[in-house]
Amino acid sequence: MTHSANYTQKPRRGRGPARRVGRTLALVLPVMLVLSGTLAVTRVNWSGSSADSILTASSQNVSARTKSHAPQDVLRDKLLLELQDKDPGIALTHLQQEMHERPSLAKHCVSIARALGRAAVQAYGPSRAQSFARPVCDTAFATGVATAARG
Repeated sequence: MTHSANYTQKPRRGRGPARRVGRTLALVLPVMLVLSGTLAVTRVNWSGSSADSILTASSQNVSARTKSHAPQDVLRDKLLLELQDKDPGIALTHLQQEMHERPSLAKHCVSIARALGRAAVQAYGPSRAQSFARPVCDTAFATGVATAARG
């Protein structure tokens, strides 16, 4: 008797279609997970403004985004309404009075005055808006007018 007569062939393991599909998934699935996670992160509105937000709230009973109650935001909103109802000159005069009465708001004076300048351009046009300029917060109002007029 020879050795070759007793030899039985072992079944081939790991070469079937299931093995190939498993390997393919093992390579492709992590790549797809990383890409989908990266794309999800890039779609999040990180700026905080809700105007062009892509994501929506997950809860159905979440109310609209509340306005900030910070003193500078309240003052800015009040002065912007006053600018629309009356004129930018009155709003700038009241801004100056607020800066004298509440010095803690002085660090926000420039941003508020620029916002008033941009709003004045929208309401009155660049040349008329510039005519309301006052020496409040240096030249912040004029800078806001110039920025809005360019863009």
